[in-house]
Amino acid sequence: MSTLVIVGAGPRGTGLLERIAANAAELLPPGRPLHIHLVDPYPPGAGRIWRYEQSPLLRMNSMAEDVTMFTDERSTIEGPVRPGPSLAEWAARSEEFAPYREPDDPDVRAELRTLAPTDFPTRRAQSAYLDWVLRRAVADLPPHVTVSLHRDTAQELTGPADGPQLVRLTGRTLSADHVALTIGHLDSAPDPRHAPMARFAARHGRFHLAPAYSADADLSPVAPGEHLILRGFGLAFVDLTSMLTEGRGGRFEETGSGLVYHPSGREPVIHVGSRRGVPYHSKTDYRLQGPPAPLPRFFDRAAVDEVLARPGPLELRRDFWPLMAKEIGFGHYHELFHAHPERTTVSWADFLAAYERLDWYSPTLARLTAAAVPDPADRLDFERLDHPLAGLELDSPEALQRHLRAYIAEDADRRADPAHSADLGAFLALLSLFGQLPRVMASGRLTARAVGEELDEWWFGFFSYLASGPPGFRLRQLLALSEAGVVRFLGAGIRVEADEATGTFRASSPTVPGHTVTATALVEGYLPKHDLARTRDPVLRQLHREGRIAEEVVDDEEHTHRSGLLTISPADSRILDPSLGGAPHPRRTALGPHTSLRAAAAFARPRTDSPGFRQNDAAARAILRDLAGPVPEPPPGPAARQGAGDLAGAAASGRQ
Repeated sequence: MSTLVIVGAGPRGTGLLERIAANAAELLPPGRPLHIHLVDPYPPGAGRIWRYEQSPLLRMNSMAEDVTMFTDERSTIEGPVRPGPSLAEWAARSEEFAPYREPDDPDVRAELRTLAPTDFPTRRAQSAYLDWVLRRAVADLPPHVTVSLHRDTAQELTGPADGPQLVRLTGRTLSADHVALTIGHLDSAPDPRHAPMARFAARHGRFHLAPAYSADADLSPVAPGEHLILRGFGLAFVDLTSMLTEGRGGRFEETGSGLVYHPSGREPVIHVGSRRGVPYHSKTDYRLQGPPAPLPRFFDRAAVDEVLARPGPLELRRDFWPLMAKEIGFGHYHELFHAHPERTTVSWADFLAAYERLDWYSPTLARLTAAAVPDPADRLDFERLDHPLAGLELDSPEALQRHLRAYIAEDADRRADPAHSADLGAFLALLSLFGQLPRVMASGRLTARAVGEELDEWWFGFFSYLASGPPGFRLRQLLALSEAGVVRFLGAGIRVEADEATGTFRASSPTVPGHTVTATALVEGYLPKHDLARTRDPVLRQLHREGRIAEEVVDDEEHTHRSGLLTISPADSRILDPSLGGAPHPRRTALGPHTSLRAAAAFARPRTDSPGFRQNDAAARAILRDLAGPVPEPPPGPAARQGAGDLAGAAASGRQ
């Protein structure tokens, strides 16, 4: 019998297991039995981030119909497609999808019963879906593949490249022929750049929170009425603000004049700012009003191949971004011309014939769009979107509050109005870029500076800002919190300093020259960055210390970029082992956001050919091919015969 250990049973480990179940009939003969050990201290399926045990205030930033764990007819994978329900489809008919088990929590049951496809579910509802996906994946395994679950933390991974791998848990050691690390989002020790503020806070008895996962952040030291600077305006800000307001007893009320917030008196005063100075754009809550654009059109395989054929080093902004921007523009204008032709002056066919021939940043294209799309609000301007407060100087903090409230209200209105469905067309085209971006990233042709500053810093930040924002109701809540004086806006390009004389944090922004805010608490409102050198995961820390894994380092004559990510093979996600001369380790695989195979940090959207599905499928097929070969039979362990029914019982211990 062969043995596979999957360390991490959250969404990525579950996705790998689903692909193993789909491919086993082809690649693993019945005469080659396999036992799979799933190792995770958190509930299987959901894992840490999506576990049931977190605040019901925390929600997904995707609509229920836009979340799936299953391949479909658009998936370009080598293995078989195994369709399955989206979260919305599963919630609507969960009793029809085996193996059915009713969630324990009556609030979760009630939410699932009434969940509309365009609702933004709680993370607890997603936890129930992921629990079912895992149990279905186990049920879909052929009879010669069995599974056992270990609610434990892997502490160490050892073993020769040509022999058994030993995974040490808290109370036992598992022997495996292959180990897959699907450990998801990881904690890291605080970045050294946060250390001065942490030491300052400790020295003066102040509160400082380094980047953390919102559900695990301890905000109890923040006192009612305390002035708090929150640096960051993305999803972490939304979650942290929810827990500091509604989580402390405040409540929102819908009135004839709009949403109103009634404070409990236990909230701090939250001063928020960031590099852009504005919140992420909210998600739309409508569907396309016209036919879907035939994507990709301008950033397809042929276009990328043409750029890769150019001699010399390449840059993302110079060489690829114009094609990417044109693809997004194609999605935007395709929807505008088809769904809202009354706001255009020419036919789509005529516009497209001219659009195809022009570069994105050519003056001729600017003239074309100005003539064909009279209203500037209907045109796509990435520079304006990326830096909406650029060059703005206001004469008082109150002027900034009014300006930001107007900006946020306009954005919330636009994202809720199907008259602006061109924004959704652009969003779908933006997602389609990930069909080819992995090839660009894996080509090795980008300069080190382009990988660091343009890809990892600018592109993924810009993508999140445009495409990974909160549900629209969160912006309405932010407006109500601002009107109530609980949230105050700081502006763009904020600078935070420590004042030793007063023991306070001081924040300023060029948006309001000369104005400074003083606070006694500082929260870094963004997620921890994956960094092998600072990881708190025991296995990665041990392997890194022993020189068995390597951080991705991209360098050239002009720059060195250390991404902090675990270096893996793009083809099959095998871990590149420095002790093997940098070759792929034949018995170790890694998948997920901590690896060098970058992807959007989000659940797959149906019919988008998710890169995550492609990666999972390639990794599963490579593992199964290896395990189908001659492997010494290990001695059976205590849980060696645990099957799907037993796993379902073990999974039930993670309350849903």
